[in-house]
Amino acid sequence: MASPIIDFLLTRNSAPIPELKEPAPSDADIATMIAAASRVPDHGRLEPWRFILYRGEARVEIGKKLAALAEQREGPLPEGRRNQELARFSRAPVVIGVVSSPKENPKIPQWEMFLSGGMAAMNLMISANALGYGTNMISNWYSDVPEGRAILGLAPHERVVGFVHIGSYQGPAPERPRPDPAKLYADYAGPWVG
Repeated sequence: MASPIIDFLLTRNSAPIPELKEPAPSDADIATMIAAASRVPDHGRLEPWRFILYRGEARVEIGKKLAALAEQREGPLPEGRRNQELARFSRAPVVIGVVSSPKENPKIPQWEMFLSGGMAAMNLMISANALGYGTNMISNWYSDVPEGRAILGLAPHERVVGFVHIGSYQGPAPERPRPDPAKLYADYAGPWVG
């Protein structure tokens, strides 16, 4: 049976971030993407994720702060590296941060909450693609340091799932080698014996 959803999923690609251009998604499109992103498995209905929109001048300001943080950590940066940090969030018209914001719960482990955030990120990307936008998700060095997360608006207990860069894209996105699905699964054969 042919299915446009399966066809879509089997051809989904990430677009190169520098090629994501204006127009950015409208506020209505962003609201639709966030609504789709929130329709993921969420054990206990904890909503252990949230989204941060980085757009407009805020993207440039974040770049300045990340460049300053990189210099604080590493010393003076070469011009190319400094420019790279300055442009981190301004290469695409909008970046949506998917943030794991775990809740205290005696029955639900935090790793499960983080996985729910990963599913929210994937739904965000798929919904943006379905609306006709290109996407690419990255995390990068600033996601792994408390100072970087603070610059980006995360609380100390929160972690970055990914930053989804979104914009108009004249595709098709470049294809890359994919794994052979036949090598990725097998029938259950009993307990692991090493």
